[in-house]
Amino acid sequence: MPTASPDSTDLADLHGLARAIKAWGAELGFADVRIADVDLAHAEAGLQAWLDAGCHGEMDYMASHGMKRARPAELVPGTVRAIVARMDYLPMSGAGKDEDWRAAERARQLEPGAAVVSLYARGRDYHKVLRNRLQALAERVKAAVGELGYRVFTDSAPVMELPLAEKAGLGWRGKHTLLLSRAAGSTFFIGEILVDLPLPIDTPTGAHCGGCQACIEVCPTQAILGPGRLDARRCISYLTIELKGSIPEELRPLIGNRIYGCDDCQLACPWNKFAQRATLPDFDERNGLGASGMVELFGWEEEEFNRRMEGSPIRRIGHERWLRNLAVGLGNAAAGQAFRGDAAIVAALQARLAHPSALVREHVAWALARHAPAA
Repeated sequence: MPTASPDSTDLADLHGLARAIKAWGAELGFADVRIADVDLAHAEAGLQAWLDAGCHGEMDYMASHGMKRARPAELVPGTVRAIVARMDYLPMSGAGKDEDWRAAERARQLEPGAAVVSLYARGRDYHKVLRNRLQALAERVKAAVGELGYRVFTDSAPVMELPLAEKAGLGWRGKHTLLLSRAAGSTFFIGEILVDLPLPIDTPTGAHCGGCQACIEVCPTQAILGPGRLDARRCISYLTIELKGSIPEELRPLIGNRIYGCDDCQLACPWNKFAQRATLPDFDERNGLGASGMVELFGWEEEEFNRRMEGSPIRRIGHERWLRNLAVGLGNAAAGQAFRGDAAIVAALQARLAHPSALVREHVAWALARHAPAA
């Protein structure tokens, strides 16, 4: 990794460069850009304890790099700073556009046949959007300083992004472990540029959750064990996205109609009254995912799923797990008397009983058992 010599730029120039980086970031669509040092020693004990407890479930990549995840300078030799950027994703259009979007989302969860997809996943894959714009920002910095050692990340490498963002002053870790901002709640993505340039650092904000426990109390599966303690193995986002195999039967009824991800802790958080709208059209809703029914989506064959989900973060779970999740949701729709024995749901599930995937067949059979008409 080539390095830029600090001797070639005095401190005043570095402060000016930091201001310019933030302005360039705003031009590229970032809502906030801050700078942190990369000393994350304070986060190592917590990471190790979380891994030792097995709370990462099947996410083996969380453990595969050991403590390098908390040591950015080992991951990218020469790194001394992280430029951390925030991009808001609350859609400008679609179901998430409602003025009281939290109330609208909660109401949708109460519609048993509705397919609830996490707000962040209804538009374009954020990895591509952020990575491209972070790369453009890094190249602009390099053009200004000459030689620059850097690497761009967005949820794509073994680096502890949230502690870096917290150090940079983008916000604080809420009790649900998500990053919270007083100006924007939690509906945003973050990405980083690790650089070898000793830029001036920003100040952390401190925590502002107080005695609030709304996120802990609302979690359907009680995955938040306490302030800042998340057992991913119980989290609906993990179960519907990261988990590759069978969803534990005892957790299936608690998933309700959430077929990809879960926003419950964000919907309950008072700070999200300050959530900001996206400024880019990339996060606008696609394929009607904010208003679709589960029967409709369950009818998609693999070719249609791949075509419709092109460029979406949802595509990475594949058609098999998509059907698994929907089968659970359809099964849960039967828990209420209104949908018990519903002909359209029963027909949709029966059409998948002989699916080539044992995973799909298992969840379909479970769902049909819940659709048995009440005696």
